[in-house]
Amino acid sequence: MSSTVAKPRPKHLNLMQIRLPVPALISIMHRISGAILFLALPLLLWLFQSTLASQASFAAFQSVVSNPLMKIVLLGLLWGYLHHLLAGFRHLFLDLHIGVELETARLTSMIVLVAGIVLTLAVGVALW
Repeated sequence: MSSTVAKPRPKHLNLMQIRLPVPALISIMHRISGAILFLALPLLLWLFQSTLASQASFAAFQSVVSNPLMKIVLLGLLWGYLHHLLAGFRHLFLDLHIGVELETARLTSMIVLVAGIVLTLAVGVALW
């Protein structure tokens, strides 16, 4: 009978060195995008409401949105929305026990990641 010696487990994990699987990253990004959208919603609603006040406020809104830095911020919010939407659909299917197998979960995670980026780039090209 051989004696097995268990390796000591690390006490202080460096979270930057841990490589998470793609489904875990998609799940974390889903939570982060939801939080960012929640925090950005009052600002977006205020911006849209201010465009309805007068023609001058709409012109000011157009000048702000035409700024390249603001376009990048809005594209980031658009990516957050699209990613959150697609990952939400994926989570709904997982709740129905569809796609819970390891290979399917990895595939749907990659589809969510790629589709979010492709849709954001397509809308960004159309709006830029």
